[in-house]
Amino acid sequence: MAERAAPGGAGPEAAALVPAGAQAPELSREEKLQLRKEKKQQKKKKRSEKGTAAEPPELGPPSEPGQLRVAAHPMSPAALADGPNDGEKPAGGKSKAELRAERRAKQEAERAQKQAKKAELSQAATVAKPRLTPTEPQSVVKRLPEHVQVDDPAAQRKLAKKLERQQVPLRQDYGTKVNLFSHLHQYSRKKPLTQQMSIPSTVIHPAVVRLGLQYSQGIINGSNARCIALLEVFKQLIRDYSTPPNEELSRDLVAKLKPHISFLNQCRPLSASMGNAIKFLKKEISCLPDTLREEEAKEKLQDTIDKYLREKIVLAAEAISRSAFEKINNNDVILVYGCSSLVNRTLCDAHVKKGRAFRVIVVDSRPRLEGRETLRRLVRKGIHCTYVMINAISYVLPEVSKVLLGAHALLANGSVMSRVGTSQIALVSKAYNVPVLVCCETYKFCERVQTDSFVSNELDDPDDLIVLRKGRAQLGGWAENKSLRLLNLVYDVTPPDLVDLVITDLGMIPCTSVPVVLRVKNVDQ
Repeated sequence: MAERAAPGGAGPEAAALVPAGAQAPELSREEKLQLRKEKKQQKKKKRSEKGTAAEPPELGPPSEPGQLRVAAHPMSPAALADGPNDGEKPAGGKSKAELRAERRAKQEAERAQKQAKKAELSQAATVAKPRLTPTEPQSVVKRLPEHVQVDDPAAQRKLAKKLERQQVPLRQDYGTKVNLFSHLHQYSRKKPLTQQMSIPSTVIHPAVVRLGLQYSQGIINGSNARCIALLEVFKQLIRDYSTPPNEELSRDLVAKLKPHISFLNQCRPLSASMGNAIKFLKKEISCLPDTLREEEAKEKLQDTIDKYLREKIVLAAEAISRSAFEKINNNDVILVYGCSSLVNRTLCDAHVKKGRAFRVIVVDSRPRLEGRETLRRLVRKGIHCTYVMINAISYVLPEVSKVLLGAHALLANGSVMSRVGTSQIALVSKAYNVPVLVCCETYKFCERVQTDSFVSNELDDPDDLIVLRKGRAQLGGWAENKSLRLLNLVYDVTPPDLVDLVITDLGMIPCTSVPVVLRVKNVDQ
């Protein structure tokens, strides 16, 4: 009988020598599990060594005479005992522990490489765009329009380059300005615009040049009048336009309008109503179908402008006039300020068409004295009027039943932008508990938010403040005096708390409903 090898033996001496005809001993549970593991390892080796011929199993050492040499079968405990352990290197390979260590080292190196790349990228981003500290003010110059960045040299250089590309001359400012308003343009009307700047006739249409001169000299005043004149000139521009070869009308016409708009902006800053009309026209041009012929497209654009003028200005004024009839009663004393075409029409319609008997107090202010035109129009219609200056409103307000004002624009926060002095009248009226009503078309509603009259405004010619008395000017030669600066503001901003009601073509609404109207307009467009 041959000796049976001890299970779990680890050396070559533990190989089993089994006599011929003897059965192999049964394996324990642990040995079976170990054999299964070895089988899996062998399968993996076979997959990795495809195409290579399997080597024949080695025979065990020679035995004594009468004994058989038994091959170390992979299923036998002898072969299992000879298998490589975790800590031992098999012939021609590495141990599992070494392979695991190599994999771990490789993963750690990859992680370290990724972290280094991330650190380099974040460093480059911080160098390109340095973060502002809490104490450092954030720059918001890009959000401001060009006409309120006069004191910024970089913005002025950018504007000059833009005008140079469009072949539009840059108009120079006039005189010294009050420091608080140094960011606004200030022009003079002493010299005609044609003497101050050379206007290229090949780029600017003659009708636009004439309109710019009328704007700069103050011949055309008022938001509605300026907007109507602008759209009429654009109609003429479209009539005289011809599409160049290899160009699309919808693109080329918008590009042709840009220098004309820049030129008009140099003559006088565009009003909110003009800005809204220009946006509308550009949108209509860009939406023209390519299938239309040039003449058809031009006719369609002219019809669109006529429709805009009729709906947004003419019909809107009629609707506001009808709504205002409800607020005007017999024996009312109505206070108006300056010259508003909409307010004048409302009062004339109430007196002529409805036969209402009321009295109007016209308040005026220097230097424009626009109230005199209002006085002429109302007296011509037979309305009883009283004319006072703005410094006398506290004396006449006790007898006033309501205040009716016009508006240059209605801002998104409900503030009313109108002729300078409007906020003063609204403030004193609030103190006397007199209701303040504002008449304004919805096309003057603006998405800009403003709470003061400093950031965005318009400066008029400071020489208008010089008054001749007995042939002498008290402020003559003010520009030579370094300690003296004149301020001639055009608009002011009235807070919504001082306005009781806004009469629009959509009906009577409070100032807080302006954002709703703007939202509905954007959806409709």
